[in-house]
Amino acid sequence: MVKRTKNKIDAEKTTKPKRTRARTPNNKTTTNFRVTDELWAVFQPLLPIHKNTHRFGGGRPRVPDRKCADGIFYVLRTGCQWKALDETDLCSGSTAHTRFQEWAAADVFLKFWQRGVERFDEAQGIDWAWLSLDGAMTKAPLGGEKKRREPDRSRETRRQT
Repeated sequence: MVKRTKNKIDAEKTTKPKRTRARTPNNKTTTNFRVTDELWAVFQPLLPIHKNTHRFGGGRPRVPDRKCADGIFYVLRTGCQWKALDETDLCSGSTAHTRFQEWAAADVFLKFWQRGVERFDEAQGIDWAWLSLDGAMTKAPLGGEKKRREPDRSRETRRQT
């Protein structure tokens, strides 16, 4: 019993002291980014209706779609990783990514893009008679040829060196 007490005292001495410095506040650029009411009014009707799949109808409360949209558009706008959302107060990265996959499978973003094109056509006008497509598929100019030996494993037999 003396040994346990001594180990306990040693463990208390080696514990980290409490933090004395205040935490750095979150970056205002990330935490103040929100989907505007006007944009949300266009986006919300496109979202699929969520059905609770919990067998008893309960489960953890679902994160609101608007908070997830804030996180998704933040990731799409900045190009940051999904898990970087965990450091913001937008929503969790895994929740945003799961919701992004659900909405992408339901073609929400395609429909949203189409609505944006329609609204731009109404506001500015798109000359649909004149359309252009450009593309090129060529080798890289400095790519060169392969200068390595080709593998000859397919011709080797067992126990052949």
